[in-house]
Amino acid sequence: MRVFTEQCRTKMGVACQVLLLVALPILLSLSTVTFAQQPDSGQSPEQLATVCAACHGIDGNSTTTIWPKLAEQHASYIARQTRMVRDGQRSVPVMLGIVAGLSDADIDKISGYFAEQQIKPGVADEDLVALGKGIYQSGLPAKGVPACQACHGPVGNGNPASQYPMLAGQHADYTAARLKSYRSGVINGEDDPYSPQMVLIAENLGDHEIEAVSSYLEGLYDQRQ
Repeated sequence: MRVFTEQCRTKMGVACQVLLLVALPILLSLSTVTFAQQPDSGQSPEQLATVCAACHGIDGNSTTTIWPKLAEQHASYIARQTRMVRDGQRSVPVMLGIVAGLSDADIDKISGYFAEQQIKPGVADEDLVALGKGIYQSGLPAKGVPACQACHGPVGNGNPASQYPMLAGQHADYTAARLKSYRSGVINGEDDPYSPQMVLIAENLGDHEIEAVSSYLEGLYDQRQ
């Protein structure tokens, strides 16, 4: 590609550069299709999951709170998010190099593996529980914020059929970071119907409200028992 680009500049000029600009997205999309259509690697789910363990833990319980827990998360949700990263639809640079070569079959194996692990409980900040609980259960009507439980369920189990993730027990730091990212307008590509919904919700949340509902969710694990 580098040699071809240099030839464009020195021999064929603007016309060739235009051709390159048109062809490059096609080449990249073909590369993505190739990865997606790769056959099953033959590795076991646990073997495949080791590539994720450094950040997420081999049991899906990350010890660094900026990385999400994957244990008990819906397999369909993990798989969809991983494919979006692999295919360039969701921007997670630190993750891209790890998942870029995974086939759909391997992603499904990894997702199923983590879904079967047991999430470890978190603890909410008692000073934030009242506000966080109010936002989660009732929203903030005066600010146009709907109740979180409308999509994610009364105890944070989510809804796999609708691609709404489980939130109960998730690290507060990770949840807060995601909400702030949505608040800044970040979406997962033009074809994703879910992240724009979160942008509309999060844009009306202040820092303290985000902190409160994120903390409440981390401690919500106990109510699932």
